[in-house]
Amino acid sequence: MKQLMVELIPDPELGGYTARVPDIPAFGEGETEEAAIADLREALAGYIETFGLDDAMSRLNPPSSLRLMVLELEDLVRA
Repeated sequence: MKQLMVELIPDPELGGYTARVPDIPAFGEGETEEAAIADLREALAGYIETFGLDDAMSRLNPPSSLRLMVLELEDLVRA
């Protein structure tokens, strides 16, 4: 069984979530995280049906290391 890293993106203006797998061009949307993930599952199944499992698998990259970085963007602007 392959584990996929899913990105959940909240929509602060309209509410709800978008779920996506960064390496595969498919996404799901829903009012809750669970609904967005369920919609993503359907989108991934459609992608695999259209392009094949080998294509989907070839797009997957090993997970990267993510870190939280505190940064004041204004400090980067040079006058």
